[in-house]
Amino acid sequence: MALAAEVVRVDPDVLGGTPVFPGTRVPVETLFAYLQEGHRVEDFRADFPSVTREQAEAVLDWAGRHIATAA
Repeated sequence: MALAAEVVRVDPDVLGGTPVFPGTRVPVETLFAYLQEGHRVEDFRADFPSVTREQAEAVLDWAGRHIATAA
């Protein structure tokens, strides 16, 4: 299982500490907003090509596991 630091980067110098995909300035919350609006991961990646499919899947996997263990 990936660690949060491997899937999400939080740096006060990047978007004021907003969690982003590592190596990008794309907020992780943007992926979830796309999914909530009924879009697919492929739609998100088309608009944010700097995020790899592996990064998007890792965030979704991490979030799912984190929620499952917190419940």
